[in-house]
Amino acid sequence: MPPSVQRKRIRRTPAARRAEIVGTAAAVALAEGLECVTLRRIGEELGVRPGLISHYFPSADDLMAEAFGSAAGAELDSLLPAERAQGTPTLHLGWFFARASGESYDNISRLWINARHLSRDRTVLRDRVAEQEAAWRERLTGLIRAGVDRNEFRTDDPYMTSLQILVALDGLEAQANSDTLNRPAAVSRMAATTAERELGLPEGAFTRTDAPLAAPLTGQVVSSHSRP
Repeated sequence: MPPSVQRKRIRRTPAARRAEIVGTAAAVALAEGLECVTLRRIGEELGVRPGLISHYFPSADDLMAEAFGSAAGAELDSLLPAERAQGTPTLHLGWFFARASGESYDNISRLWINARHLSRDRTVLRDRVAEQEAAWRERLTGLIRAGVDRNEFRTDDPYMTSLQILVALDGLEAQANSDTLNRPAAVSRMAATTAERELGLPEGAFTRTDAPLAAPLTGQVVSSHSRP
């Protein structure tokens, strides 16, 4: 009988292993909910013992918070990238509304609902939700302030305007578990309508089909016809 062939174990650095665990946990959270992020489940996904997971995350609450932070942070960097190589604030904000109201972001909306609900009894997760909310406010306020500096937007309080926009988005997000496909167009673009009004822009400024929208990270420019 030929000797059995053992699969070679790949030794990862602690940083690489931790990133792998967080990435797997974030994927499970997005697909199935934060309740499914347990040390045993993530260990099964990676083919390792739960003890290895607990070496990096002593409790499931720690891993749950990290999974949410990873997914929510990636969403923020995708929708409102910190580095905007080209395009005006108006184009970037238009791109943001096109994607934030798109069907492809229903899963992350459900994750936010899930995290806010579970954070009531989980301090670590509650702190991570608050951290992500603050990051959203800061990033959106910065974009609005840049538009004011370029005389594209008109508002005396960029921070307050960003809050109004985010509240409108949160209202839509709260309905992510409902029938979003049959949502009236006027409701779907409530956040954009709020922004247009508060920034002194004409109605439809963020949804004109002839306006190119700057894509994130890659620096590409895509037509608004390419919205998900």
